[in-house]
Amino acid sequence: MTSSTAAPISRSSVGLRSDRGPILASVMLSVALVAIDTTILATAVPAIVDDLGGFTQFPWLFSTYLLAQAVTTPIYGKLADVFGRKPLMLLGIGLFVLGSVLCAVAWSMTALIVFRAVQGLGAGAIQPASVTIMGDIYSVAERAVAQSYVAGVWATAAVVGPTLGGIFSEQLSWRWIFWINVPLGALAAYVLARRFHESAAHEARSERRPLDLGGAVLLALAAGLVLLGLLEGGIRWAWWSPVGVGIFAAALVLLLAFVAVERRVPDPVLPLWVFRDRVLNAATIGSFVVGMVMLGVTSYVPVYAQRVLGAGAVTAGLAVAALAIGWPIAASSAGRFYLRLGFRPCLLAGALFGVLGTGIVLLVGPGSPVWLLALGCLVLGLGLGYVASPSIVAAQSAVAWRHRGVATGTNMFARSVGSAVGVAVFGAVANGVVAARLGGHRAGDVDLDALPIDVLEPALHAVFAGVALAALALVVAGLVMPKRFEPVAD
Repeated sequence: MTSSTAAPISRSSVGLRSDRGPILASVMLSVALVAIDTTILATAVPAIVDDLGGFTQFPWLFSTYLLAQAVTTPIYGKLADVFGRKPLMLLGIGLFVLGSVLCAVAWSMTALIVFRAVQGLGAGAIQPASVTIMGDIYSVAERAVAQSYVAGVWATAAVVGPTLGGIFSEQLSWRWIFWINVPLGALAAYVLARRFHESAAHEARSERRPLDLGGAVLLALAAGLVLLGLLEGGIRWAWWSPVGVGIFAAALVLLLAFVAVERRVPDPVLPLWVFRDRVLNAATIGSFVVGMVMLGVTSYVPVYAQRVLGAGAVTAGLAVAALAIGWPIAASSAGRFYLRLGFRPCLLAGALFGVLGTGIVLLVGPGSPVWLLALGCLVLGLGLGYVASPSIVAAQSAVAWRHRGVATGTNMFARSVGSAVGVAVFGAVANGVVAARLGGHRAGDVDLDALPIDVLEPALHAVFAGVALAALALVVAGLVMPKRFEPVAD
């Protein structure tokens, strides 16, 4: 790619450039609903359990939502290519708002878990459709800045979500966590319906072939089993137990059946050529590692800051919030970077910042100041910003309009899987250290707040070492990315 390369505004874009501002605001608001609902329940769990009971079931409030969201993302990506982005986005918002209303009136923990799955189905459509819309209405030169706004929403939600959950549950009711989504979702849908007009979608409908329902079902089941095994393995069942092994074995069989189906159908839900394209492979690897590293940092840095460094909850939140500062800064400047030098140098620069940031976090010890932990998160945020947004832009630029939804959905699904792998790997690392120091007790069997510092600190430090090793894989994403490639014209 050269500095003069810039794709024109897509034919599926809005009629006037002035419409793009409201559309971007609508997309950001929709993404904010999804992002905040991923974390907002964390601080409201005690209030929910007091009201509904079901303490042993509450982890499924998170797992069900994430599972429903993740397994449907690549399917919705394909449907966005078939039916258009706007119908899928409106469907996603509608399902999310419906799920929110049902959650708000839930009468039991079981009902709340089921309704969280409805929310997840909506979130699974919003994620790929929103990012694909950004690819449709902005040129290659502009997409990095637009994506930086969306990235900023996700990064901010990681900090704002738990705070809002605490405020709603303490000052009002935990049910307001869900009621607030109704007017905000309605506003986002209204603006999108009024301002976003597609033309290429009509062409896609005229060329539409029978939907690959068999492939969609097999993909959803296989992905669901993989994610379920990663999220619950080592917690609800041992990794090498019949259940633990059986889940992954069943997933493998379903994946093989999925590949066989995709080779025969004329219009597969996830075309196998996606995995033979170097640009898409590089973007997928980058997205997977970003999900994994993000999980490790946002989950364990606040605990380290509070329990080991003695910081308050606000200070600990600010430490990890530094990542939310670095990410949008890097993402907004990435456009000039990859337009001038190409996507590979941009991803490699992100890998350098990522390794440096996780290295700084790894240097933090019991006597370190909190600002050093925050500095590591800030540098890591710069690295993720130079990888995540450019990866999506590269993936979207490597395919035509009719495949952009698939490319985006695959990329975002990779991040979800990366997060699930992070849950499994980093949880296993922490469990291993705790078990070694407590004579066989796993971290999942003991309250983290009850662990002595001389047990907790080594466990968390081992997790940071694992995060640093994972960040090295960002280099692989950069090296897989071709040195030069020309964007596909719409």
